[in-house]
Amino acid sequence: MIKHFTIPIFIPELACPFQCVFCDQRKISGSIKSPSLEEVDEIIQKYLNTLPSEKAYIEIGFFGGNFTGIPPAEQRAFLHIAQKYVDSESVQSIRLSTRPDYISPEVLSLLKEFSVKTIELGAQSMDEGVLIKSGRGHTAQDVIDSSKLIKQAGFNLGLQIMLGLPGDTQEKSLETARQIVVLQPNDVRIYPTLVIKGTELAKQYEEGKYEPLSLDTAVLWTKDIYRIFQNANLNIIRVGLHPAEELTDSKSLIAGPYHPSFRELVLSELWKDRFLEKLEFTRDKSLIIYVAQQELNHAIGYGSSNLKLLETRFEAVKIKTDQKLINYSFYADCY
Repeated sequence: MIKHFTIPIFIPELACPFQCVFCDQRKISGSIKSPSLEEVDEIIQKYLNTLPSEKAYIEIGFFGGNFTGIPPAEQRAFLHIAQKYVDSESVQSIRLSTRPDYISPEVLSLLKEFSVKTIELGAQSMDEGVLIKSGRGHTAQDVIDSSKLIKQAGFNLGLQIMLGLPGDTQEKSLETARQIVVLQPNDVRIYPTLVIKGTELAKQYEEGKYEPLSLDTAVLWTKDIYRIFQNANLNIIRVGLHPAEELTDSKSLIAGPYHPSFRELVLSELWKDRFLEKLEFTRDKSLIIYVAQQELNHAIGYGSSNLKLLETRFEAVKIKTDQKLINYSFYADCY
């Protein structure tokens, strides 16, 4: 199996025309300023020295800002550095993140000069009211139009959404997920909204004007959205914010549903639902459940939560693997 690695180059807030209420990319990325071209080169070299050279797909990703909003000469300068490693076959491709309202045929034509394979858009929500309250400065239609342009130009499309933004509800988030499915992105990311020090959202929170989702609520909302994406066969590449040092040591995180193993919590809940839907509980019997190898930990549950729940419903429970099973299928034997 080929492992996929992304070498991240963070360009915090570079060229962003709006300051979204939730955003301080300098803290989220752990970066203070945009790297110089020399520093970009050093970052790539450093990562390549630690990554396997065989059976690996490696890409360079420009994250954290509005890449296609910076002057074309600067875009080319950054991309030339990355292209050097593609040409030498040290990496296979380039990806970047940008705003939905900074995509045009001219922008895509520039990116076609290089080995850019994937363009990610920060959609965040497809609800106009949520976008306005969040200070996004673009519309849902911008997301639709840009997504179509990206795919028509032959790039892979990535879309990011956020749950629990100002004005958001569970139904609005579910509708966002359904509209994302219609756009058929290659990759999706799901982020619960966090309150970061120094943002407008932090001010709203401190004034009692914004209440973040609880961890339990964020997990449940995400679980339902994960299932929508899963059923549509979308590649879910991240669930929850990366545990950057600035967040894990509480320097920047004020409030919100942050957990270093957020995705595991979500997958545990999905497996709990499967068990509750499919199993007939018989207290006087023991149970052996068989799952795919890669799903064993999620089936057992974070902190063995699913196993402990099942042990309250059966005499004894074991969860084992069956190499013939794939994905999320399972079967159970009672004795």
